[in-house]
Amino acid sequence: MKLILRSGRPEDLQNIENWDWLDENIYEWKLKNDEIFLVEIDCEIVGYLRLEYLWSKYPYIGLIKVHEDYRRQGIGRSLLAFLEDHLRLNEHDTIFSSSQVNEAEPQQWHRRMGFVECGVINGINEGNIGEIFFKKYIKNIKD
Repeated sequence: MKLILRSGRPEDLQNIENWDWLDENIYEWKLKNDEIFLVEIDCEIVGYLRLEYLWSKYPYIGLIKVHEDYRRQGIGRSLLAFLEDHLRLNEHDTIFSSSQVNEAEPQQWHRRMGFVECGVINGINEGNIGEIFFKKYIKNIKD
């Protein structure tokens, strides 16, 4: 199984619309601005990551998904490592992410990937469910 990790491109638009719930204009902007990252196996997209920036400054994983047939095979870890390399090249040393408070499995994944809990916003999601925020220091290439 050969993974191809890459930034999304404008021609990926039709192939990624089922991965997320964004408006087409936002997809187009994110694709042009290197804020969508993909994993391919045999020319099929099997992993998706959407990057956001909190306060236009701090990198934040808005969404990371792996196709259910490919989970627990290190694809999410590889996609995260690819993003970390991208961020280091752009002189970032920290990445943020989050998970709903009632989602134990995503919380465990974050902790396994080296994230630490850094805060909670109560009642922010539908059904008054809170969101746990995570932070990960990513060493600079020079470190």
